[in-house]
Amino acid sequence: MRFLYTIGIWFYRLGILLAALFGHEKARKMVCGWKKWRGERKGWQAGGEVAWFHAASLGEFEQARPVLEEYRRRHPESRVVLTFFSPSGYEVRKHYAQADAVLYLPPDLPGEVRRFVDTYRPTIAFFVKYEFWYNCLGELRRRGVPTYYFSVILRPQQYLFRWYGRWFLRELRRSTRHIFVQNEESLSLLRNSGIAHCSIAGDTRFDRVHQIAEAAESDAVAEQFLAGYEGPVVVAGSTWPPDEELISELRIENSELRIILAPHVISEEHLKQIEAVFPDSVRYSQLRAQHGGDGKGVLIIDNIGLLSKLYRYATVAYIGGGFGVGIHNILEAVTFGKPVLFGPNYRKFKEACDIIDCGGGYCHHDANELTHNLAALLGDPTARARASQACLDYMNANLGSTELIMNKIEE
Repeated sequence: MRFLYTIGIWFYRLGILLAALFGHEKARKMVCGWKKWRGERKGWQAGGEVAWFHAASLGEFEQARPVLEEYRRRHPESRVVLTFFSPSGYEVRKHYAQADAVLYLPPDLPGEVRRFVDTYRPTIAFFVKYEFWYNCLGELRRRGVPTYYFSVILRPQQYLFRWYGRWFLRELRRSTRHIFVQNEESLSLLRNSGIAHCSIAGDTRFDRVHQIAEAAESDAVAEQFLAGYEGPVVVAGSTWPPDEELISELRIENSELRIILAPHVISEEHLKQIEAVFPDSVRYSQLRAQHGGDGKGVLIIDNIGLLSKLYRYATVAYIGGGFGVGIHNILEAVTFGKPVLFGPNYRKFKEACDIIDCGGGYCHHDANELTHNLAALLGDPTARARASQACLDYMNANLGSTELIMNKIEE
């Protein structure tokens, strides 16, 4: 099975190379990243303590970040190597100041992995969520590198728990020092599979979004957009076209409504589509160049990195992605105590299920249901305050994952 896995990775790499050759942008960036780490490895001076953190993409990096930064605070003498699988993570965080090297993870082929580990000589390794790479794990085990997973969440349907994944599970059992999972189901799955070195530590995203909220500054452009306005504000984050169509159909009786809309994809084509759906809109970049308010009803966020602090201006938050493969991060809004609304594809996300159960969030299937849920919150200050408090209570109950992980590692 290991041989078949390695052959599969080899064909995957070949597919990426061919896609890059034919102009696929994401594939091209991955290939350039693979080449770049090979070129930069000559400048890396081996020796001393090196902590390797790996995250698949930007979302997993946000989970890794509180642990990485706390590790660095406790071990200032240690250098940090940060790797990404996806360009969406690497391109945004390639200049991250807390890492001594930011790289793409090389393809999980034995030779590539050996060269990577030979170069950077990690003395400890951390993987986030479910970045299970068989040859990486085996190489770290053979070199005696203590390896940890955190913020792991598992389901019975995953390949690790099928008959064809047992060989991989054996390697995971042999190669890891400890696995920190998010919930009881994940813990039971591992223990029933013979992995005893695991425990529940929750999700480090709670710590991260709490940090963001604590450090968030006001936004001059958003405040310019809302200047003199006293009515309700919906901040719609990480939206896709189906979300935008639904939001455009909102009609709240006896209530003016301002919308701050941050699309998940910021391309000129998508921005023009949004402007066609919302004629009464202005782009963030346009408003920033002006003096004074604009009087528009919709502010379109056309740059990256603002959304997490913009939720502070929301009366209610709308989380996009629920009519696609799944909703995006609800915790960035919940940490500000904002009730959240989202579409039906949320059940894979524990925090979304939890927030519905505790009364801080509501699911909708169409524009009528969205309008009903929003109107109920806007029309009843008591209900809105109750939902807001439920969000804050949920956040507070789930903080502290980073501390649990670090204390266990240093025992």
